[in-house]
Amino acid sequence: MEGTVFAPALEGMGHVKSEEGEMLTKAFLDVCKQILPIIDKFGAAMALVKSDIGGNITRLENKYLSNPSEFNYLYSMVRVEVQTKTAKASSSCTNGLLWLTRAMDYLVELFRNLLEHADWAMSQACTDAYEKTLKKFHGWLASSSFKLAMKLAPDRKKFMDVIGGTGDINSDIEKFCTNFPPLLEENHKFLASVGLDDLKAS
Repeated sequence: MEGTVFAPALEGMGHVKSEEGEMLTKAFLDVCKQILPIIDKFGAAMALVKSDIGGNITRLENKYLSNPSEFNYLYSMVRVEVQTKTAKASSSCTNGLLWLTRAMDYLVELFRNLLEHADWAMSQACTDAYEKTLKKFHGWLASSSFKLAMKLAPDRKKFMDVIGGTGDINSDIEKFCTNFPPLLEENHKFLASVGLDDLKAS
């Protein structure tokens, strides 16, 4: 593998905005898709997270493909749903974007932990990231399932070796934790501007 598993996503992050600074639907979803192979390396511990992210990408992508010119910009899907009062439905694209962004927040926090806490076991890095990001939006059931899955977290050293490939893994993790959060924050700000950033799991 050329470089680390982060390389394609890092490259893609440079193209998610239009010249006018609007978030492009396809480019943003492509970056999220390029993060799926990284999640794969966690094995069973991240099976729930991966299926959740994959489902939300598919939901948003299907909407985009239904009318690529209308939904060229990511937030146009949300605006349509806000107008039709369908944004709060559990199957809405708004809900999909919200949970996709939250899952990415979790991954950023997790990799930041791996970067900053060399002495932490993988399960500790995962649990701490979960408590800082997703936990407050999850009900008891989701929270319990997550804690159970964390017991299956892979060995940290083996994991880092696998994702490193031929690149400088710490440098790429640092770039991921620096370049991705502003994009995620923009999603949160937009969702907050239409009063939809604090929806909880049903």
